Amino acid sequence: MTGTILPIVEGQSEEATIPILLRRLLGRLGREDVVVARPYRVSRLKVVRTGELERALTQGLRDRARITCVLIVIDADDDEPGPLEDQLIERCRAHTRLPAAVVAATKELEAWFLGSKDSLRGVRGIKPDANAPADPEAIRGAKERLSRNMIGQNYVPVDDQPAFAARMDLDQALKRCASFRRLAAGLERILAGFPRAR
Repeated sequence: MTGTILPIVEGQSEEATIPILLRRLLGRLGREDVVVARPYRVSRLKVVRTGELERALTQGLRDRARITCVLIVIDADDDEPGPLEDQLIERCRAHTRLPAAVVAATKELEAWFLGSKDSLRGVRGIKPDANAPADPEAIRGAKERLSRNMIGQNYVPVDDQPAFAARMDLDQALKRCASFRRLAAGLERILAGFPRAR
């Protein structure tokens, strides 16, 4: 049996973006056989409240057939990513026996795009001389930083996130962004129990 991942995400733009990133990471792992289900969306404010993550898991698993593992991706915002991930994974494990991982993007998911910005030159208006900052995950206001690096337009997550996810250099993001490395590692970990399709 191969795997089917249920992503739980916090916004409309992530609903489109996270499956793109997961499919690209699955390709790097040689796991194109794994299915990425339609994400279940629950707001960042809700998911940290007692009972809301559990409600999202119940609803997401009920609405989508044959789920074999769960991957929750949210922004850490001003919280420390590690403790937030630990708290949410505990709640997740108490609610489902399915393999699960939680990734809290340090500050904002957009830091992953900043970390791979060199590879996004010319994509959705990114300037041809744009360079990645030294520590993209230290930046609060990654969305605004992306806007400043775009010609003639501002960053619009619902339009730009999926395009950036499809074109970003994964190696650059993995090198510069610890939370993106945790996404890749979490994905690999939850798939460890599922043999490859033949």
